[in-house]
Order: sequence, then structure tokens, then C-alpha cells
Amino acid sequence: MKTRKILSFIAIVLAAGALTLTGCKKKKETVTDPVETDTDVEQTSATDNALSENAVGDIESMGAEVSENTSLANYRPGDANGVTLTEGVSAAPCATVTLAAKVVTVDFGATGCLGTDGRTRTGKLIYDFSGSASGANFYRNPGFKMVVTSQNYVVDGNQVNIVNKTITNTTPSSIGPGKNPGTNLTWSISANINIVKANSAGTVTWTCNRTKELINTADTNCYKGQSTHIRWNLGWIKLSGSASGTNASNETFTSTATNLERHFDCSPDAAHPHRHPFIAGTITFTPGARKTRTIDYGNGACDMLATLTINSKSYTFVMP
Repeated sequence: MKTRKILSFIAIVLAAGALTLTGCKKKKETVTDPVETDTDVEQTSATDNALSENAVGDIESMGAEVSENTSLANYRPGDANGVTLTEGVSAAPCATVTLAAKVVTVDFGATGCLGTDGRTRTGKLIYDFSGSASGANFYRNPGFKMVVTSQNYVVDGNQVNIVNKTITNTTPSSIGPGKNPGTNLTWSISANINIVKANSAGTVTWTCNRTKELINTADTNCYKGQSTHIRWNLGWIKLSGSASGTNASNETFTSTATNLERHFDCSPDAAHPHRHPFIAGTITFTPGARKTRTIDYGNGACDMLATLTINSKSYTFVMP
């Protein structure tokens, strides 16, 4: 029974999407029954934290694309048609994007828009860039600010309600208009959301404060300077920061992300080529008064492995 709980825990946590793959090529181990004293295998907090991590990261990544590349190339609908951003309205088979007065609305419709990341979305996301510093027109520009709201936004049956979400480009303005001289682009991210889970499975609340860094800014294939958009399909980002909330059982939890890396040229899941997992760094989370759990994603190899540690016992596993 305990073995079954641990396996269930691993599968549920990793299936949430944000808490996924790791890097170092660890040997696959067989999970066996923990000793009798290892009875703490609470899984709801980890599942709900993973769900929230993925939702917030996904929304932020779409905002980066619509403000940088004038497209949603990494969220193309399942028939491979892209969503192009232009003044006025640009229609695609399952999403519509409008741009007016520095406000972008992404409308996934009411019937379900299936992306090549394997997720089905309905409803709207609204990205407001009007609070940016003078001249900061794009996500890459120092002083750029993006405030995000939602309208009936649902992902895979889970309704994501944005209480507030703000992303600000914190890169020093001294980098100038030309090629970056060696300073990585950075952003601060704050979010307060709640998620009404599918099938009446409860409501999750989640807040976070994060720093984001484009760690391969010096790669001129990805970033050529302030006058050219970031090529996100080649981007490598790193995230760190804290989060807290309540799980679907109304129990509080806290979480800390340390040096999480996502490489957008890493797509180990062939069935979902636009789903890019974490491949390095750690997330620790503490549900209520229980002991802290840790998921370690490795050191950067693009694979399907990660390690879960509870009560000093570690379980190496393959992402289901």
C-alpha cells in the first residue's frame, strides 16, 4: 500500500507539467516499500503546487511571445497553424489575438483550443503593456511591464483565475540598443492566482515572487540585441523564488524554487514538441507542519529523470 502511495505521488506531481524532467543521467531505481517510520507521503500539496507552477509559467511565457515575437509559435493549435499578432484582429483555427493600445487579448474560444504542448485551453488572457517605462515597448526592453488578467480561462478543465500577475524587465538600462555586452536579461515576476480544479476537486490558492533570467543572453542565435526580438525557441531561462498557498484540501503550504532551468530547445516528449520541462534546479515544498519534500531536476541534460526526496529517502524516477 505504501509503495502504491509513493508511486501515485510521483506520477501525480510530475504529470502536472511544471514539475517535470531532470538533467543528470541518473540510474533508474526501483521504488520499494519505505520503512515503517516513513509514513509521511502526503501528496496533495505537491500536486497543487505543480499545477500552479505550470499555470503561472505558461501564462508568462505566452506573454513573452506575444510581446516579443508577435506570434504564439510555441502554442500553436494542434493542426500546426500559428497565431500571428497584428494590429486589429488575427484569426487562427482555434485562437484569436487582438492588439489595441498596448493591450493584447488572446482568446482561445469556448470550444477548446488544443495546442501542440498537449494542453486544451478556453477563455481569454489579457496582457496590458501600457505601464511600461518610456520606450520600453517589448519584453526584452529594460523597464517593460506586463500586467496580466484572465476571463474564464480554463486549461485542461482547471479554471485559472488571476487575482494579479505582473512581470517587469529588471535588466540594467545601460545595456544600450546594440548587442548585449554580457549582462543577462532579467525579469521580476509576482503572481496571485486561484485554480478551481476539474471535476469539483477543490480550489487551490497560490502566490509567488520570482526572478527570471535569460541565461544564454550571450548566444547571438537567441538574442542579437535590443533592436531584435528574442528567439524563444532557442532561449534558456532560470527561475528562483518563493511561493505559498493552500491546497485543494485547504491546508497551507510553502515552496521555494532554486535555479530552475527550462531550455526551449529541449523537447524530450516527442508527442508534445512544445512542452519544455525543467531540466535543472530544485523545488522544495512544505505542506503544513510536515517535513519538507524536494524534487531535484538534475544538472541540465534533456531527459526524463528526476529525484523525489521525502524524510531523507530518495526515489529516482522517469516522468510518466
